Amino acid sequence: MDLNVLTAPLTTHEIEWRVQSQTKDGQKIIVVPYITNRCVMQRFDDQFGWAGWQNEIREIEGGFLCTITAVLPGGEIVRKTDGASRTGIEPIKGGISDAMKRCAVQFGLGRALYDFPKVFIETTDKYIPNWATPLLDKMVDKINAGGVVRDVVVLKPEHAKPAKA
Repeated sequence: MDLNVLTAPLTTHEIEWRVQSQTKDGQKIIVVPYITNRCVMQRFDDQFGWAGWQNEIREIEGGFLCTITAVLPGGEIVRKTDGASRTGIEPIKGGISDAMKRCAVQFGLGRALYDFPKVFIETTDKYIPNWATPLLDKMVDKINAGGVVRDVVVLKPEHAKPAKA
């Protein structure tokens, strides 16, 4: 079975970047890409049709399990499960969403994000600065176009400034 819709490269609108940690010296943050839950729903709708898949959420101690069941074109039923902990912000909604996103990876959706480079952003803030977002988008576009990106990328404010004439 060709899961080309699920496994197609993710667009910049389907990825959200989250701060994973701050470096010990406080001069950089490390950010990692995640698929959005809306991306999961849309890609599954596009791949299997609105009525061709479903998800089931089960609460477990400390988190949630999500099982996604999909009906393949030949009628075969495929079911995969993964889980996630409650999150710090909106523990129930966030945990359910994270479990569903992790389960989608079992089907191949977003699996390529694990091959993305380690990304540092030069900032003393604890959040991704506005100037860095277009640079992250450019990097995603370059990866999707088959361009080579280093294993470690450091984004700096001067990278975002327009070139002088």
